[in-house]
Amino acid sequence: MPEKQKPTLVLLDSHAIIHRAYHALPELTDKDGRPAGALYGLAAMLVKLIKELKPDYMAAAYDLAGPTHRHEVYEAYKGTRAKIEDSLVEQLDRSRDIFAAFHIPMYEAPGFEADDVIGTLAVLLKSDFNIVIASGDMDTMQLVDGKKVRVFTLKKGINDTVLYDEEAVKERFGFAPEHIPDYKGFAGDPSDNIIGISGIGAKTATKLIQAYGSVEDIYKKIHDSRMTIHDWKKIGVSERVYALLKEGQEEAEFSKVLATIRTDAPVIFDTAAANWRDVFSAEHAVKLFTALGFRSLVPRIESLAGKTQNTNHGADNAEDKPVGTEIIPSQQTAVLAAPEAESMHAKEAKVAWWLLNPDATNPSVDDVLHGTGVQTIEDAHAKLMRSLKEEKLDGVYENIEKPLIPVIDTLNATGILIDAPYLQSLSKEYHAELDALAVKIFKQAGGEFNLNSPKQLSEVLFVKMSIKAPGVRQKKTATGQISTKESELVKLQNEHPIIKDILAHRELQKLLSTYIDAIPPLLGADGRLRTTFIQTGAATGRFASREPNLQNIPVKSELGRRIRHAFVAGEGKLLVAFDYSQIELRLAALLSGDKKLKDIFIRGEDVHNAVAAEVFGVPPEEVAYEMRRRAKVVNFGILYGMGVNALKEQLGTERPEAQEYLNRYFATFSGLASYLARTKVSAARLGYTKTLFGRKRFFPGIASRLPFVRAQAERMAINAPIQGTQADIIKRAMVQIQERIDNEFRERVSMVLQIHDELIFEVEEESVGTFSKAAKQIMESVLTREEMGGVPILVSSEAGHSWSDMEPIKY
Repeated sequence: MPEKQKPTLVLLDSHAIIHRAYHALPELTDKDGRPAGALYGLAAMLVKLIKELKPDYMAAAYDLAGPTHRHEVYEAYKGTRAKIEDSLVEQLDRSRDIFAAFHIPMYEAPGFEADDVIGTLAVLLKSDFNIVIASGDMDTMQLVDGKKVRVFTLKKGINDTVLYDEEAVKERFGFAPEHIPDYKGFAGDPSDNIIGISGIGAKTATKLIQAYGSVEDIYKKIHDSRMTIHDWKKIGVSERVYALLKEGQEEAEFSKVLATIRTDAPVIFDTAAANWRDVFSAEHAVKLFTALGFRSLVPRIESLAGKTQNTNHGADNAEDKPVGTEIIPSQQTAVLAAPEAESMHAKEAKVAWWLLNPDATNPSVDDVLHGTGVQTIEDAHAKLMRSLKEEKLDGVYENIEKPLIPVIDTLNATGILIDAPYLQSLSKEYHAELDALAVKIFKQAGGEFNLNSPKQLSEVLFVKMSIKAPGVRQKKTATGQISTKESELVKLQNEHPIIKDILAHRELQKLLSTYIDAIPPLLGADGRLRTTFIQTGAATGRFASREPNLQNIPVKSELGRRIRHAFVAGEGKLLVAFDYSQIELRLAALLSGDKKLKDIFIRGEDVHNAVAAEVFGVPPEEVAYEMRRRAKVVNFGILYGMGVNALKEQLGTERPEAQEYLNRYFATFSGLASYLARTKVSAARLGYTKTLFGRKRFFPGIASRLPFVRAQAERMAINAPIQGTQADIIKRAMVQIQERIDNEFRERVSMVLQIHDELIFEVEEESVGTFSKAAKQIMESVLTREEMGGVPILVSSEAGHSWSDMEPIKY
């Protein structure tokens, strides 16, 4: 008879997974404003491993507060690690609720780390179970045993996972799992402050293990009088390294002890308690995840319990997020139901749900049903209509959002024509330039390396080349390496030519992967690109766009602008663009009632020039370029709640000077300063802000006891009424223009793109003049001059055969 298949037991290294998720995901909050990014990462990985591994039994291991046996023998163990942030501590505590919701027992032991608890259970149980250790920590690799004990770990972020058996460990490290402590004995581990032998690196440690095995076996060879230096040189060990080995025996042996996972922790495994499948019910988990705002995980939880999912899940995927972030899901994994398969009631219900819960962007039918607690979309629709009236949001729904639904359907179905041959030519040119830049970078660096590896790039720039800027504080990653994020490299671009070349390489690579090479496969048979504009895509009321995101095509660089040349009009037609001029600053003047700011617009002056004249105390004609640039930075920064530190970075100046600019600005425009202060106070009192039309945005984080969460909520609260009112205005304009098209320009004009403050249409050439006058008049009169307090709304208009070669329309 064949051997009976052993059940699968998954052992979860809780701390390692949560730490990885905390640093991999943005600072997200739940509905109560509490930090939730790491919790979402833990929940998503748990659902993922259940789906992929189908475990019969599960158990979670935790570290306990206080010193472990390693601290007792080595006080500096993990001494280089920074103090755990309060937001991470809170999520570590709350993570137990997630395991409890899945009926997963938790194990811990005083004086032992989670690794030791897992090691003990793995050794104890591997004859009875197929064991998989889920961890974000490579230390657990030493526990791998053939296929009896494997490690399910995170390669990158929280979605990129890999399952290691013994052969996979050997392939990765070049030696067997049991030699990982030997490796750390020689090379050390800076993250845990395990010293190893100073001067012995990863390559040498690997060579030693491959040649002679363990630390103990290697030192037997060193003390063997028959071994000569020539024998060591044969395996690549120089006289210098040989001397280091002889002198460092105590350090190597001690470091190995610290790196070795214990298997004698005082824990007793309860098989019945770990049999989660027998007691798991989706109800408890759904309730918890709904409370946390993990709406995209709810359908997946139900599927684990064998329930039938609604097939229309909108954009839910493994890259969705908790409430509090406006990230649009990846186009590679998103799944949308065809628009025609969705009833108008469903579309209206999703829009209504989003108006009531604006942080729950792009909701699915499942989100609506779970959120309303009903079984049918008809019941949900009726309930939501009542809620809109209670929250006084029915006006926004009836006058702005509901009429817009068919407009967006038409916009998405129409698409825009793409010049595919042009993109192919641009691709060849940019790939050639990309290769040339790589060669140039490698020459400056003195050798090749992986340009896409932050670790290798950091080592080349900051260790090998010792690049640094006087007075510039370089941020570090969670692993202690100097960051190579674009914002950090920009600070150093004048210190060495290689920095500008790397930034240029990144820009080219992004343009190629995101647009130039990505767009052609997405084209329809008619050569048109049909992106998906999402009416409910942002908490402020703005649209989002995906597959691809056309709202983020770069315009500041010539490399980015050239992509727009591929967006063209059909034969006998032109692309016509209408753009609101400085609409958010005009709305700031209206909402704040600041007389000086309003008068600038009423007089028709250049707002940045006029603000510079006021702030710097010079006549308008004497405003220099740098004065105007700084005024522009402050103007827009104020609208987004920019503080003195962010302003310092944007202006490229010192903090006292940035503070002086802010003081001058607010002293000059005291009405605006008073409005911003009132907005923060009101948001803290009510928990939300409103646009001019009544759209609400809620800020649970504004009452958070965590300063960074509260500050982030205050910044968003300042911007929401202004940006939200702008979104309301352009949405109303879209509805009115589409009505005009249907009544007067049918078959001659099509709306093809919406880019925040800009609308683009494809128009028959003979109709450009009459349509442009009509559209411009509609956009400029959504709010009357009286309603704007005398501040005019102005719209610029351009036309051309492509998006990049437009010229102003003369009326």
